[in-house]
Amino acid sequence: MAPDLSVSFTGIRFENPFMLSSAPPTESETNIMHAFEAGWGGVVTKTIGLHPVANVAGPKTKFLRYDAESGILSMNKGRQGMLHSSWNWELISEKPLDWWVPRLERIKKAFPTRVLVASIMAGSGSDRELDHWRTLARGCQDAGVDGLELNLSCPHMDRPDMGSNIGRDEGLCSFVTKVVKEVARVPVWAKLTPATADIAIEAGAVFRGGADAVSSSNTFPSLPLIDPDTLEFEMNVDGYISPGGLGGPAILPLSLAKMAQMTHAFPDKAFSGIGGVSEFSHALNYFLLGCGTVQVCTAAMLDKAVGPNVFKRLIAGYREFLDRHADRGWRNLEDFRGLLRHRIVAHSRIRRPTAADYQGGYDHEGYARPGHHH
Repeated sequence: MAPDLSVSFTGIRFENPFMLSSAPPTESETNIMHAFEAGWGGVVTKTIGLHPVANVAGPKTKFLRYDAESGILSMNKGRQGMLHSSWNWELISEKPLDWWVPRLERIKKAFPTRVLVASIMAGSGSDRELDHWRTLARGCQDAGVDGLELNLSCPHMDRPDMGSNIGRDEGLCSFVTKVVKEVARVPVWAKLTPATADIAIEAGAVFRGGADAVSSSNTFPSLPLIDPDTLEFEMNVDGYISPGGLGGPAILPLSLAKMAQMTHAFPDKAFSGIGGVSEFSHALNYFLLGCGTVQVCTAAMLDKAVGPNVFKRLIAGYREFLDRHADRGWRNLEDFRGLLRHRIVAHSRIRRPTAADYQGGYDHEGYARPGHHH
C-alpha cells in the first residue's frame, strides 16, 4: 500500500498535515496563493480584526543568529551564523474585514481542495466587542473559509481585553470561544499563549467553550539583546523597546513542553503544533505527542516568504519516514500519532540510581567532590 499523506483534522480533510501559521507569510492574497502553489496543505491567514491597527515605525521582524567562531549572538552582526530565533512585534493585519472577504473567496475558488483557516481577533470588554467576534466569524465563513482560528494569544496587544490577555483568563477564553461557536458553521480552533503558568487550564477552558482544537504555541514574550558597543537594544524605536514574540528553532523544546501538558490532559482532543518547525524531524515531535497538524512560520519567512523549499523537505522527510516504518504497518499519521505521549511523566516517577551511585543531589562535576559536602 502506498503511504497516505492526507489527514482528517477537526473534520476537515487536508492533503498533508503541514500548514503556514498566522503570521507575516500569510498577510496577503498573493502570498497565500504562492503558499498553495508550493503545496502547503493549509494556511491560517494573518489575524483579521475590526479595530484600527498601527504597527511600530521601523522593522517589525528580526532574526537572531549565533556565530560559533566569534561567539556573537546578534540580530545585526555575524549574519553568517546559525539561526537561533526570530523576534517580532508586529500586530495583527492592518487590512480590514471587507478587504479580506473578496480575497478569501478568490483563494478558495483557486484552491478548493486546500484548507484556508481565517484567524480572527476582537476584544472582550463589552457586548459590542463580543459582537465583533460574531461579525468576523460570519464574514469569514460566508467567504468560504474551512475553519476559524481564534487569536487568544497575540503577545503585544495593548488592551487588557485582547490577545494573550484573554488567553490568560480562563473565563474569557471559554466565553469568547462559546460566542464564536454559537454562530460558526465551520470548525473553531483556539490559539493559546505560552505565557501562562499552566496552559492545560486555558486549553480546558476553550474546550469547555466548544473549541474543536487548540493551536499552540504562539511566540514567547522576549526582548532583543543589547548591543555591547552602542549600549542600545538591537531592535528599538527612538531607543525604546517593548517585549516581542520569540519564534524559530529556540522555541521548539519550549513549545513541545507546553503541547505535552495539553495532550496529556486531553488525549482525545485535537491539537495543531506550532513552534520551531523547519524539518520533518521537528514536526515528528509534535505528531508523536498527539498533534494532527503542524504550523510553520519562521522557517518559511527565510525561504522566499512562503517556504516552498521548507515544504518540499517536510514532504520528502514524511515520505521517507513512512517508507522506513512500512514494516510496522504505518501508512498514515494516525498510525503513529501520540505514540510517545505516555513517556512524559512526573519527575518522581523517573528511576533513581542505586544508593551507592547516588551523590545526594550533588554531581561530581561542578559541586564538591564526594565526601566533601557538609
